[in-house]
Amino acid sequence: MNPDSPLAERMRPNTLDDLVGQQHLTGKGSILRTAIENGKIPSMILWGPPGTGKTTIANIIAHTLNVPFYQLSAISSGVKDVREVIEAAKQQSKAILFIDEIHRFNKGQQDALLGAVEKGTITLIGATTENPSFEVNSALLSRCQVYVLKPLDEKDLIQLLKHVIKKDEVLKHYKIDLKETTALINISGGDARKLLNLLELVIASPPIPARTAIGVPLPAEREAEERTITDDLVMDVAQKRIAIYDKQGEQHYDIISAFIKSMRGSDPNAAVYWLARMIEGGEDVKFIARRMLILASEDIGNANPNALLLANATFDAVNKIGYPESQLILSQCAVYLASSAKSNSATMAIGNAMGAVKEHGDLSVPLHIRNAPTRLMKDLDYGKGYQYSHSFEGNFSEQEYLPEKISGTVFYDPGKNAREEELRKYLKSRWKDKYGY
Repeated sequence: MNPDSPLAERMRPNTLDDLVGQQHLTGKGSILRTAIENGKIPSMILWGPPGTGKTTIANIIAHTLNVPFYQLSAISSGVKDVREVIEAAKQQSKAILFIDEIHRFNKGQQDALLGAVEKGTITLIGATTENPSFEVNSALLSRCQVYVLKPLDEKDLIQLLKHVIKKDEVLKHYKIDLKETTALINISGGDARKLLNLLELVIASPPIPARTAIGVPLPAEREAEERTITDDLVMDVAQKRIAIYDKQGEQHYDIISAFIKSMRGSDPNAAVYWLARMIEGGEDVKFIARRMLILASEDIGNANPNALLLANATFDAVNKIGYPESQLILSQCAVYLASSAKSNSATMAIGNAMGAVKEHGDLSVPLHIRNAPTRLMKDLDYGKGYQYSHSFEGNFSEQEYLPEKISGTVFYDPGKNAREEELRKYLKSRWKDKYGY
């Protein structure tokens, strides 16, 4: 291995036995390991945070099965590149195509893979940090097995540190005392690549001899230098004395969860604290605004319809302005949402309705509320008997709008708040006892 390569690349495992973490997938008797050992792997999507071993697992599979291996990055590759790989794979057998960040492929690019995956021309391994249910189209997803990778835990990361210090051809020429690991672990956030890059940076910190390889003294030039790894040294080198936050790591999910739950729980003080943590960590302003927009409907809804308007205005505003001024707009919206009356009645309503759809299937639309754009449809009584609401007193006519089988079913139950109590009274005045309002 070239000593000029980064430590994470120099120490990339070649076998499953050398892989740290992901034992639920690659440990003895696990589903993925068994498939690899049997030489019959399915097309798959490896979903997990950065630095958890997605690319490494793909390389191990190719190395173990000894088959042609093609690698594309969705950032820089297009349909033409995909088709070229497929044509090359047709001349071989059991070729593997690894696509990093497959979620960045658009629908057309993903569709270009379908035929080759279905026919077995290629075995696709896609890597993504995003939920494939949302980012990979359903046709391609249905042809792949999804394997979820977990952030490496503290035990895994310490094991990895000790392993590379002992085995790396460059680092083993140092006398390294791994005295403290908390800062290394916290800053890495479960990302093995980030951990090793930081370790290498700390070890290569001054004093640095005149001749170096990637900042690491060569063994032939001097006696082995001593390095004592402490939390203070790591924090100084990483310049991470600000709040630790990783946009792609586990804290990304934990902190946004705390932010949402604080607003849902009507605590504006906690909400702005977690907001500050995200802003300080450089979180995408659109991500924060998007989550507040969802919360305005999911957790506030008709208890305060203005919440959705403000959240939408916030989303538009921060897209135009960006940091640092956007922090003011985000703060205003977060405080407003946290301080607002709450209701999840609209959320429950759509959940109840979706449940009815799954339970009863495709119930027929009542004839009187069907559209009748053609003569044939009118002859079949489409639209017959429909009562145009505005032709009646109060712009209301009591008629049936649900399929007969679920007539009278209550999906929307107004929340116990001032705004929705008014809605309840209005609905009761219209529907009397039909829906029990």
